[in-house]
Amino acid sequence: MKGKFITVEGCEGVGKSTQLRLLKDFFEREGIDALFTREPGGTPVAERIREILLDKKLSVSPIIEAELFAVARNEHINNLIKPALEEGKVVICDRYIDSSLAYQGVARNLGIDRVYDINSYARDNCMPDLTIFIDMDPAHSWRKQRGTVILNDRMEGESNEFHALCYKGFKEMCKREPHRIVAIVPSEDKNATHEAIVNEIKKKGIVC
Repeated sequence: MKGKFITVEGCEGVGKSTQLRLLKDFFEREGIDALFTREPGGTPVAERIREILLDKKLSVSPIIEAELFAVARNEHINNLIKPALEEGKVVICDRYIDSSLAYQGVARNLGIDRVYDINSYARDNCMPDLTIFIDMDPAHSWRKQRGTVILNDRMEGESNEFHALCYKGFKEMCKREPHRIVAIVPSEDKNATHEAIVNEIKKKGIVC
């Protein structure tokens, strides 16, 4: 495809949203045609699935959860990500397949390989050119350090043990796919973290 696909991953409260906002400002300043999107979501259908997945009032089994994420992802790929890449755009996605591998594969104990199989369409047709993993243990996240409590959805409201397993899952993916995933330990200076991310994007030749 003509464009490039970047995903940004990390546990809850580690500054991922801040870094995505800084990246958006960077691409706008550089005059680069970039599309920012998120998972689950990105299209009307996927956003409706997001509502189900993150609804605190619902109880969803691990396997159904994994399958719903995959269905939303396939919809997202076909109706937003791939068309944008074919137009030559840079696509930056807040969470993607690695979140499923960490959250459902490891934290929900389905197994990374099984969740990869559930996401075979994404695995075989639309893998990122670069994944930025903000490498911060959720037990010491900025949110924890500041004493901020945000329970916006079912995932954020999970136990500390669950989020520790998610972190373990992300670290395992870093070991499995070092050619694609770059771990960046965030600094207290958000601009320093942003600069480190931009440097990795430049190394991949996505921007000059």
